Amino acid sequence: MKLLCLSNGHGEDAIAVGILRRLQQHPQAPELAALPLVGEGRAYNDLDDVPIVGPVKKMPSGGFVYMDGRQLWRDLRGGLVGLTLAQRRVVRTWGREGGAILAVGDIVPLLLAWMSGVNYAFVGTAKSEYYLRDDIGLLPRRTWFEKLESWSGSVYLPWERWLMTRKRCRAVFPRDGLTTRYLQKFNVPAYDLGNPMMDGLEGEPVSEEEETNRVLTVALMPGSRSPEAETNWEQIVKTAAILRDSQSNRAIAFLAPIAPGLDLDPFCRVLETYGWQSAERKSSLTASDPEARSFSQAKATLILTQRAFADCLRRADVAIAMAGTATEQFVGLGKPAIALPGTGPQYTPAFAEAQSRLLGPSLILLDRPEKITDVVEQLLTDPDWLQSIAENGRRRMGEPGASDRIADYLIQLLLD
Repeated sequence: MKLLCLSNGHGEDAIAVGILRRLQQHPQAPELAALPLVGEGRAYNDLDDVPIVGPVKKMPSGGFVYMDGRQLWRDLRGGLVGLTLAQRRVVRTWGREGGAILAVGDIVPLLLAWMSGVNYAFVGTAKSEYYLRDDIGLLPRRTWFEKLESWSGSVYLPWERWLMTRKRCRAVFPRDGLTTRYLQKFNVPAYDLGNPMMDGLEGEPVSEEEETNRVLTVALMPGSRSPEAETNWEQIVKTAAILRDSQSNRAIAFLAPIAPGLDLDPFCRVLETYGWQSAERKSSLTASDPEARSFSQAKATLILTQRAFADCLRRADVAIAMAGTATEQFVGLGKPAIALPGTGPQYTPAFAEAQSRLLGPSLILLDRPEKITDVVEQLLTDPDWLQSIAENGRRRMGEPGASDRIADYLIQLLLD
C-alpha cells in the first residue's frame, strides 16, 4: 500500500503531518511519501521515513499568491510555472505506479490528485460554509459582488464539486459539519470527522494552585511569516500597551507564541521601544521552554516562546490576533479573539472580514486599538457572552481527534 500526500501551505503541511503520523502508527501502515506544493515543507521533517518525492521551493509570496496580483507576478518571476509543471509530472508518475493520494488544502492539490489517475481523498482546509452563512441562513452581504459569492449554492464552486464527485474521489473531509451537510446535497462523498486543526492542542490541565493564582492572560499572535509578522507585532504590542494601562491596578500576563522559523530579536526590540525590560522571572511556561524570553513592566509580564504554542493557547483567556490558523485554533478552544486588520499580504482588512464570517461572534474586529479596553472589560463582566463565544467556537471548529478518524478511514480506503 502506498499513499502520496499533497499539501499547499504551512498550515496544510502541519495538518497533513498529523494525519500521516497517525497512519504510521497503524498496524497496517502504508508506505508514505509527501509533496508540499508551496514552500519547502519543513513540517514534514518531523516525520521519519516520509520522503519528499518532488521539487520544492520557497516562493516570494510565501503562499499568498491568490490574494494580490503583485504577489502572483513575483511568484511567476520566481519560477512558479516551472515548479508547478515539475510537480505535476511527479504526481502523474506516482499515479502510473499505483497507490493513492491524499490532498490537503484547496483546489490545487485536489486538481493534481484528480490528474494522477488513481484513487484520492481530500481534506478541505481552506473553505467553509460559514464564510457564506451561519446555522440559520445566508449572511447579509453589502455589495452585488459579495452576494455573487453564494451564486452556486455552496462555498465550493461547481468545478471544485466536480472534482469531488468523480468516482476516484473516495472521500472528502470538510472542516465542519455545516460544510459537510451542504456538500452532501451535491452528492459529494463528504464525511464529518472533525477538524484536524484542533488536534495537538491537548495537554496537562492547569493545576489547582495555578488556577487559584491566575491573572488575566492574553495571547499575542502576530502570524508566522516574515516580514509581515514583525509588522503585525508592532501593532499588537501597541494594543497590548493600551490594555495593560487600562488594567494597571491588576496583574496581567501576555504570552506570545512566535513561529519557530522567525528571529526573535526584532520582536524583542519592539518590546524595548515600548518600555518592556528583560526579566529573569520564571513560570511554568518558561520551564517547558527554557529558551523563552521574559519581560516585565509594572505589574505586567510578557513571555516570548517558540516552543510552547499549545501551552500559550490553553492558558490564555483572550487573544490579540493577526494570524490565520492560530486564530482559528484559539477560537476552537472556546475563547474570544480580538483582531486588528493589518497591511498584508495575508492579514489584510479583507482577510480579517472573511475570518470574522468564518468564526462568527468568537472573533471581535477592532478598527482602532483603543477600543480594546471596552471590549476586554465587557468580556470580563459578561459571563453569558463568554459562554456563547465558547459554544460557537467549539461548534465551528469541532472536537479534537479528527486526524485519528481520517487516518482510520484512509486505511479502509487503501485496503478496499
